[in-house]
Amino acid sequence: MSDRIRWGILSTGSIAATFAEDLRLLPDAELAAVGSRSTESAERFAREHGAARAHGSWQALVEDPGVDAIYVATPHSAHYEATMLALRAGKAVLCEKPFTLAVAETEEMIETARAGGVFLMEAMWMRCIPAIRKMVELVRDGAIGEPVSVHADFGMHGPFPETSRLRDRRLGGGALYDVGIYPVTFAHLFLGTPATVQAWARMSDGGVDENTGMLFGYDGGAVAALTCSLFGDTPRRGAVTGTLGRIEVERDFFHPASFTLWRDGAAEVFELPYEGRGYQFEAAEVHSCLRSGLLESPLVPLSETLGILRVLDDISGIIGLDYSN
Repeated sequence: MSDRIRWGILSTGSIAATFAEDLRLLPDAELAAVGSRSTESAERFAREHGAARAHGSWQALVEDPGVDAIYVATPHSAHYEATMLALRAGKAVLCEKPFTLAVAETEEMIETARAGGVFLMEAMWMRCIPAIRKMVELVRDGAIGEPVSVHADFGMHGPFPETSRLRDRRLGGGALYDVGIYPVTFAHLFLGTPATVQAWARMSDGGVDENTGMLFGYDGGAVAALTCSLFGDTPRRGAVTGTLGRIEVERDFFHPASFTLWRDGAAEVFELPYEGRGYQFEAAEVHSCLRSGLLESPLVPLSETLGILRVLDDISGIIGLDYSN
């Protein structure tokens, strides 16, 4: 492994641009190349974000010998195709969340990575944010006692037009897989896999969920109440309550710079500010794993990526969200 990890970004949308800008915050990262199905789009992105090379096809990007790792930033429906191309080319992959819209495809991606000895990680950047990691550490160390409940919501200001990717079933649109995955992952961090899943959703005429509520039950008696929406800017709060206290995030629980620990009626505020949007932390985790010779991240393990996707699949079945046709 060279002194710098050489990144290739596959796709040229807004999330790819955010990742490219946050890469600048890592002294050992290099934006080596970008790939798109449009040469014009790749060249524009390269000029704007300082990529050394622009490729007019995904295949050309994954075959670039000057690239160590690929960041897959396509819409959800293209994650499988793009990731499989990169894995088969022997490139380490950081793939945007959710990995895929079908459990079987995610299983195949994981099997391909392991069989080929290639690194693979879901770009669930929330799990890499310093404040989130500190919260998990505190709960694991017993700071709030035994966790008994999690509450989290993520709604975006809408309504979004029918032409929006968020409302396009062919692109994996809907609230659940785009923003609902955050509260589901938040609950998983503290409570693990639910024993029972209940859900309700308002579905659009185009067949995607617009406003969704979820209630999880756990073998130990804990519960999680979660919501996601394309209709309104919800508080985006997160809270985990235990037998001895609770942790609260007042806004944007999925990438907080601070949180409050409550015990015996007293509040302790933890401040963990950071530069940029926070995408640099998931890239740094990839760097650490590659330099250590790991094929998956202990912070974002593939087993948990797959487990969370199975929960999303269960919810999809309950609410009638079907991406298979």
